[in-house]
Amino acid sequence: MKIDCHVHAFPDGIAERAMKKLADTAGFPHYSLGTETDTRRILRECGVDYGVLLPIATKPTQQTSINSWAAELNHDNLISFGTVHPDNEAYLDELDRIKELGLKGVKIHPDYQGFFLFEERLVPFWEKCTELELPVTIHMGYDPVTPTVRHAMPQDLLYVHSKVPNVNIIAAHMGGVFSWEAVDHYICGDRHIWLDTAFTDGFLRPELMKKIIEKHGADRILFASDLPWHLPSMEEKLVEGLDISDEDKDKIFWKNAAELLQISV
Repeated sequence: MKIDCHVHAFPDGIAERAMKKLADTAGFPHYSLGTETDTRRILRECGVDYGVLLPIATKPTQQTSINSWAAELNHDNLISFGTVHPDNEAYLDELDRIKELGLKGVKIHPDYQGFFLFEERLVPFWEKCTELELPVTIHMGYDPVTPTVRHAMPQDLLYVHSKVPNVNIIAAHMGGVFSWEAVDHYICGDRHIWLDTAFTDGFLRPELMKKIIEKHGADRILFASDLPWHLPSMEEKLVEGLDISDEDKDKIFWKNAAELLQISV
């Protein structure tokens, strides 16, 4: 059993355009067409039972339509999160709608949405997600769209939990792209933070990854790829190569996600 907790896709009408724009910005290859059909196909071919779809509202006006689309895809081998934009005045109401739609969590991306994780105006967001029992996946660390600015760093999560201690956070990319020493120093051991493995193969040294897993706890690590930017097989090979127990690998590959997202398997 494998659950990939970090995949992206786009509506068919914009997928080709979105993929080109993102690839040109990032300078990285992509491994899917970015469509629903191709995403489902790749998950199956890579032996992944479920992929967790993480949509992003890059404009305040997009959150309602994106969440409706995500709900349509929330079946078979895709499990959908929703998204809100903090500049939309009705975003707290949209969180209620995300819950009503049966979406499993919320994805935010501070770089693409133009905010910093430590902003006080987000406190109602954290409180509402806690009330609704919606985990929040956050892009953490470096992102090529804002290469000289870090909108979400591991230490910022300490501020979030100083305001709302019980909000469940999935810190993407093992807590922060190119910020893994800070992950080790600041947030390892926080029981309300999960770290996903998205886009770490080839960048995060296996020995440091193992250290973080052992310090943070294997029960708070989630298998993830960041499809279309990495194939699930890439992070699978990385995790399989770590000198950790088979029991811990099972937790990472699917057990932790099934428990956190209440997935019946």
